[in-house]
Amino acid sequence: MGILSGKKGIIFGALNDQSIAWKVAEVAHAEGAEFVLTNAPIAMRMGEINGLAEATGSQVISADATSMEDLDELFSKSMEILGGKLDLVLHSIGMSVNVRKKVPYPELNYEWLEKGWDVSAVSFHKVLQTAWKKDAMNEWGSILALSYIAAQRVFPGYNDMSDNKSYLESIARNFGYYFGKEKNVRVNTVSQSPTMTTAGSGVKGFGGFLGYADVTSPLGNASAEDCAKYCVSLFSDFTKMVTMQNLFHDGGFSSTGISKEVMDIFDKEE
Repeated sequence: MGILSGKKGIIFGALNDQSIAWKVAEVAHAEGAEFVLTNAPIAMRMGEINGLAEATGSQVISADATSMEDLDELFSKSMEILGGKLDLVLHSIGMSVNVRKKVPYPELNYEWLEKGWDVSAVSFHKVLQTAWKKDAMNEWGSILALSYIAAQRVFPGYNDMSDNKSYLESIARNFGYYFGKEKNVRVNTVSQSPTMTTAGSGVKGFGGFLGYADVTSPLGNASAEDCAKYCVSLFSDFTKMVTMQNLFHDGGFSSTGISKEVMDIFDKEE
């Protein structure tokens, strides 16, 4: 439909074709957007981002999202490549060393906690601050970060990522106020269904998250492709007045207490 025709931006976090950021890039390209792709140097070595860049006619810039110097250079180069200010930014970054090392929540390693918090949450503030200081966003631009309902509820195994997502959502609300007041730019988070990405698959019991959410949600789990379409709608001019929100894209899971399928498991009556 071309709903992003003429819009330009930066997409963080596309690792491989399982990544939601990868799907967002594909849909945004199909809808007419131009963008720069970026990821951390180590992630770029592990991933397949150059193939996505070729498919979408994009350039790739390596940047550590926790480094203000890298972010400053990323935004400057991106505006130079794209010929002006930006209309869209996607933050799709998350990492927990405690999750990787299978450290239970009551026994968190605090050095690893701080590293994961910086990568998963504080990096979003750094991205927003860089865009703010450089006046990098066009009026009515849209900035998104990806979250998960574990920011509001306990999901054993999601570990300190739950805290990181809570902090991420708070940053979106607080910085969204200033971006709205001063620059008419909107800032939101999207709380997606559990999705079998490279990061998600590293969470203990993640298959259980997927299965439980799928039978609880009236519409079932939302796919990465559908999440990408939703993100693109939030980049478009059709959602100009939506800001400072955590938006659930989860097939109705967040509003469902229990489903018949779950009740049937525990209902022993004949």
